[in-house]
Amino acid sequence: MKTGKLEALLWSIALPGLAQLLNKKVAKGSMFLVFELLLNMNSHLNLAVLYSFQGKIQEAIDVTDYQWLMFYPSVYMFAMWDAYREVETETASYSYLPFVIGLYFLTASISYSSTLKIGNILLGPVWLPALALLLGLFVGFLIKNMCLKVKESS
Repeated sequence: MKTGKLEALLWSIALPGLAQLLNKKVAKGSMFLVFELLLNMNSHLNLAVLYSFQGKIQEAIDVTDYQWLMFYPSVYMFAMWDAYREVETETASYSYLPFVIGLYFLTASISYSSTLKIGNILLGPVWLPALALLLGLFVGFLIKNMCLKVKESS
């Protein structure tokens, strides 16, 4: 039995590949898990998350390997989109746009996370990308809806 869209997204948010494993896509799910673990361990993301939650933003920046972290959003967002797409009986038009636009915002924010301040606050490699992802998803849904309206009117 396939999982629902929300369940698939929530499992993928928890750990890329879990939704695919739940849907018996063992090879694909295992591949996402391996990529996630490889990128997570080499970027030191868990330490960055730990330091960020403790308010130690400079330590989070210092421990992060940005060359590894830059690729993490691609695996993360693609695994979520794939999990979402897998549970659809028919993939809706432009359903990929929120995931892709979210990915662009997420990746760009990682590039600036060690120096960009909002007000006087340095958010670092966890909080700035999290906020950027929310903004990117919002923009992606807006663009998706605009594209659907244009498609309907033509």
